[in-house]
Amino acid sequence: MGTSLAHLKRGEKAIIKEFEIEYVPLKLLEMGCLPGNEVELVQIAPFKDPLYLNINGSHVAIRRETAFHIAIEKIVP
Repeated sequence: MGTSLAHLKRGEKAIIKEFEIEYVPLKLLEMGCLPGNEVELVQIAPFKDPLYLNINGSHVAIRRETAFHIAIEKIVP
């Protein structure tokens, strides 16, 4: 896998490419964490965990451990 969601910096946007289904909770899928959707890193909590994301207008917090299993393609401004 190439770049993961855990490698985004605050304010960066990306497109979700793929993920390892056994590591991504069903709740994240229901909230729009699906391939092809746009994601933006809004905030990083103290100690770098969790990550606060905007996924197609939904604000979601996920653990950095989970973010490493979600492959992305960064959107270049």
